[in-house]
Amino acid sequence: MDVVTALGADLDGAFPGVVETYQDSLYRFALRLSGNSQDAEETAQEAFVRAYRWLKSHQASLADLALKPWLYQVTLNVFRNGVRRPRPPTASLDDARELAGDGRVEPPAVAERTESRAELARVLAGLPRRYREAVVLRHVEELSYTEMAAVLERPEGTIKSDVHRGLGLLRAALAPAREEMLA
Repeated sequence: MDVVTALGADLDGAFPGVVETYQDSLYRFALRLSGNSQDAEETAQEAFVRAYRWLKSHQASLADLALKPWLYQVTLNVFRNGVRRPRPPTASLDDARELAGDGRVEPPAVAERTESRAELARVLAGLPRRYREAVVLRHVEELSYTEMAAVLERPEGTIKSDVHRGLGLLRAALAPAREEMLA
């Protein structure tokens, strides 16, 4: 029995499996869109709440539901509709955990990786929303163009163009940093 059929048969029993399957992907997607882990958590949680409520009231129309792109679309809509107040910057503890867990990892290497990730995240967050959404869905979440078209409600050709332009903007923005590292 596929997931959509299971949702139609026993939503309360099947939905925790949907959450477990997609929670990391939707959180990562929201994080790339918002640039803030707290906002990403709130967005992903709200997306699951809205998805559950919709599924509960529309169980008769689940036969044609493409679950994965639909969940990304719900998450994107929650992100777009959310007006967040500014929050103070926070630091990630992931790198500290990495250092503590592996004695072979050198602190300068961790610092360099952290700096590169932060620069990429900053540049990605600075892209126009249209291109940021397309690049994140394609290259972070690895959705197909067909799935992306369903999520973003745009033609596939437009999506391909948005990904191409977004990558071009990323390359242009990151070029000075690459030249500086090589100098």
